[in-house]
Amino acid sequence: MPAAVSPLRTWWAQRTPAAGAAVMATGIISVGLHLTGYETLFRIALALASAGWLVLAADFVVRLVRERERWVEEAGTPAGLTAVAATTVLGTGLSALGWQGLAEALLALSAVLWPVLLFGVVRHWKRRMPGGVFLVCVATQGLAVLSATLAAAVGPEWLAHTALVLFWLGIALYGVALAHFDLREVARGAGDHWVASGALAISALAGAKLITAHHVNPYLWNNDDQGVLRAVTVALLVLDLAWYCVLAVAELVWRRSQHDVQRWASVFPMGMTAVATLSVATALDIPWLKGPGQVLLWIAVAAWLAVAAGAVRSSAVAVRSRAPR
Repeated sequence: MPAAVSPLRTWWAQRTPAAGAAVMATGIISVGLHLTGYETLFRIALALASAGWLVLAADFVVRLVRERERWVEEAGTPAGLTAVAATTVLGTGLSALGWQGLAEALLALSAVLWPVLLFGVVRHWKRRMPGGVFLVCVATQGLAVLSATLAAAVGPEWLAHTALVLFWLGIALYGVALAHFDLREVARGAGDHWVASGALAISALAGAKLITAHHVNPYLWNNDDQGVLRAVTVALLVLDLAWYCVLAVAELVWRRSQHDVQRWASVFPMGMTAVATLSVATALDIPWLKGPGQVLLWIAVAAWLAVAAGAVRSSAVAVRSRAPR
């Protein structure tokens, strides 16, 4: 029995923080399924995301306690921010399920982790970084999305105003991240280059959530502010879709056939673009956007299934290769 367990433990010990993107991808696809009325599939996907989050959260704590040096090293990489992003995405899904208490707890946890991990990442920034650099925007906008979601669902005005501040901060961080991004990653990236699009998508989603919160409570800010928010949200979605098209074409021109854990960082932006499109369609009352949003969602689901199959095959091979002969 020990001989069978040892290879699995060895394989798991080599897991990188980038694995958090799997929870992000699964969680946001569950939200998309909820928006399109597929409630059974929504609950299944949310359950998978929750299970994955619990496993990674336990590993996060174990490494913090037992492998402090490794934890600090990994926390200083952009992938470390997947802990915040995954938690906020899961919280958004739980809020859609009606579990506002758990969503609030996850928001509080994210708010504690965010400044610590963000500081560790930013102070290690350098020129020509991979797509993970945009996670500074994704994590920040994730907080904005969950805060605005809970503001609309539960009601505290301070949550909506906090979300608005985070929304603008996230946009600013996107600009800084773009200046550090190596554009050559579009051709050679292992998958996380898609976060360049996903960061804009979650920014547009945050804008849509803020607009929805204003619909619930029209006294949050004035109509001029609402007009600016609507214009910026539409602009963010247009830029996201433009990036999406560029990255999709790049996938056809520069083929990447080998499975890599970074591929989960491709699925997440695909799902986030679909959810952002569907959410903007509802918040801004643009019905014709719902059709493209649904198409984008099923593309994301297909990508999720392909990457999940690749992950299972890759993991099985890795575990078998470490088994004693």
